Amino acid sequence: MLDAAGPAEVFDGAAKLTGGGYQVQLATPGGRQVRAGSGLRLEADVALESARGPLDTLLVAGGFGVRAAAEDPVVVRHIGRLADRARRVTSVCTGAELLATAGLLDGRRATTHWAWCSALAEHHPDVIVEPDRIFVRDGNVATSAGVSAGMDLALALVEEDHGPEVARTVARWLVLFLQRPGGQSQFSERLAPPAPRTASLRPVLDSIAADPAADHRLGTLAARAAMSERHLVRRFAAELRTSPARFVERVRVEAARTALEEGATVEEAARRCGFSSGEVMRRAFLRVLGVTPSEYRQRFTTTLEAA
Repeated sequence: MLDAAGPAEVFDGAAKLTGGGYQVQLATPGGRQVRAGSGLRLEADVALESARGPLDTLLVAGGFGVRAAAEDPVVVRHIGRLADRARRVTSVCTGAELLATAGLLDGRRATTHWAWCSALAEHHPDVIVEPDRIFVRDGNVATSAGVSAGMDLALALVEEDHGPEVARTVARWLVLFLQRPGGQSQFSERLAPPAPRTASLRPVLDSIAADPAADHRLGTLAARAAMSERHLVRRFAAELRTSPARFVERVRVEAARTALEEGATVEEAARRCGFSSGEVMRRAFLRVLGVTPSEYRQRFTTTLEAA
């Protein structure tokens, strides 16, 4: 429900401030009523098949039924048709899967719900998936992360169209950040090491995940994999699209997140997870999550702990 209703509320707020800057219409296959996953229902304004351009913004919502929708050639064809007549094309959450199926993301950078990023990259290898972004704009195509991130994208579009003051006022009305701190990586599940094609990489990844604080310098990892340091770096780049050092850093950040959520201080989390100091961990958090450990701890401390 929020994939569609969230952006609609943002555009409606902007329309009130600008004297009608937007008119939102909901199109569904056959113009049928839509039942969201929550059980709430939405009434369509127009049938997808009869919707006409030119459009200012085409926004494609996601949901758990996205795979079935992506396998419906009628839905995919009409998304492509409307995209050709739109000034810009956007998606919320797994709606990116529909844009990709229509060929609208080929060669472009895009994002989607953190739990769907791997599937999007697997289903559509020509899409450059950026999993840690709240939203991504590439030319006239913009994709957003899960659910409420559609409101972040809508606010950015309002700012683009009508300036920061209008966007800021709408954000205040909806009690939102105009620009949310950090990326969606801070809300994702624990890092699951990807399955490498090279069998000798598996024990290396498993050992890092099992004990983030252990010695994971390049020479140690290369010996564990029984390959040269140079070859190990090449395998990480080819199969994981990162370096051994960056992979270790990310695993340690993930472990430190858990420690902070469980009440550890920044220094305690740093010692427990293999960082040489709290300052080193702070720099790693900023690179990986876009927030400091202190900010993360404050944001994810329970109400009881905060009291």
